[in-house]
Order: sequence, then structure tokens, then C-alpha cells
Amino acid sequence: MSIRLLMICLLMTVVNMVQAQTTADRKFLREGNRVYRLQQYDKAEVQYRKALSANPGNPQALYNLGCALMMQNKDSAAVVMYEKAADVETNKMRLSKIYHNIGVICQNKQMYSEAINAYQQSLRNNPHDDETRYNLALCKRMQKKQNKKNQNQQQQNQDKDKNGENKKEEQNKNNPDKKKNDKKQNPEEKMSKENAEQLLNAAIQNEKATQQRLKQAMQKPRSRRLQKNW
Repeated sequence: MSIRLLMICLLMTVVNMVQAQTTADRKFLREGNRVYRLQQYDKAEVQYRKALSANPGNPQALYNLGCALMMQNKDSAAVVMYEKAADVETNKMRLSKIYHNIGVICQNKQMYSEAINAYQQSLRNNPHDDETRYNLALCKRMQKKQNKKNQNQQQQNQDKDKNGENKKEEQNKNNPDKKKNDKKQNPEEKMSKENAEQLLNAAIQNEKATQQRLKQAMQKPRSRRLQKNW
């Protein structure tokens, strides 16, 4: 067999494998679409995953799998599939749908900043989508409302802390004895190191003086005179 014939056979084999792979993922994709229309979203998910096993780079299978997951409230997994679809999709209209759905998920989670970014991406690919434009305007309004609410809550917390401090100060004013007791310290704690050394030295001197007097007293002769009893 010549080298040219070998190369032709190898090329035909590759073409046949690609065609078989393409036929397989399209078959699973069609079956997934059929059960999806019947609202059997779990079964549709299985078929779309089979399509991706046959062709991992199929943008339609990625997008449809994202939709099936979204309909089952598997939002995090759906966003992952949408993002993968956006990486390989080249059609602007389909890209617009991908980002629109990401925006819907984020909007439902009150993640307005992420939703706004997704809707803006959607409109870049399809500026004529009125629904996306409406959702974008709504998210911007809700984001302002959310930010204002957070600021008010933060201010309330600060006021609460301030009121607590003022109340404590007022209690101390009304109860001066408590304030004095809080500030009162043990005299021993106030004693400096120098004062302690002075007291110790004085005690030592007193002890020496006492011992000296005892020594002198013992050296004196005892008187033989007895005290008279009464």
C-alpha cells in the first residue's frame, strides 16, 4: 500500500468518525428537545448530557442543557453551562439568549450587579431585545433600592451602638459610687517598686534593732530580789 493511499484511508476514517460523532450528538439533541417540550426536564437533561459526551463543544447542547437545569431550579449548574456555551457560541442571537438567561437567574437571586452585567452583554449582541432592556432597567432600579436599604440598615446599627454607649454613660452619671468602684484599685496594686523596697528595708532594720536589744538584755546580770507576793 502506497503512502498516498494510506493517507487517504486515514483521512476517510477520520471523516467517518466525525460524521458518526456528529450524527450521535444530533440524535441525542433531538431526543432531548422532544422530551423538553413535554416538560420532562430531567429526561431532557440526560439526553443533552449524552449529546455533550459525543461532542463536548456543541454550543446548542450546552445551551439546552443550561435551560433544562434552569427549569429544574439547578441555577448554579445552569449558569456554568451557559458560560461554557458563551465561550464557544459565535451566533450573536444565540449569545444574546445565553446572557439573557444568566441575567434572569441572577435577577431572581437578587444579584442585581451580576444581572445588570449579563443583560448588558445580551443587548450588545441583540440591541433590539425589548424584554432584556426592560429587565435591565428594572434591575438598575432594584439595585438602587437595595443599596439604599443597606445604607439605612447600616445607619440604624451605628445609631444603636451610639445609643448603647450614651445609655451606659448616663447610668454611670446616675450611679457615681459604681463609677468610683470601677476606678478604685487595690492599694497594693498602686504601690510602686521603690515604695515596696523602702518598706522592706525598714522592716529589716526594725528586726535588727529588736535582736540587738534582746541580746543586750540577756547580757545584763539578773536581779536576785524577788517581787513580794500580795
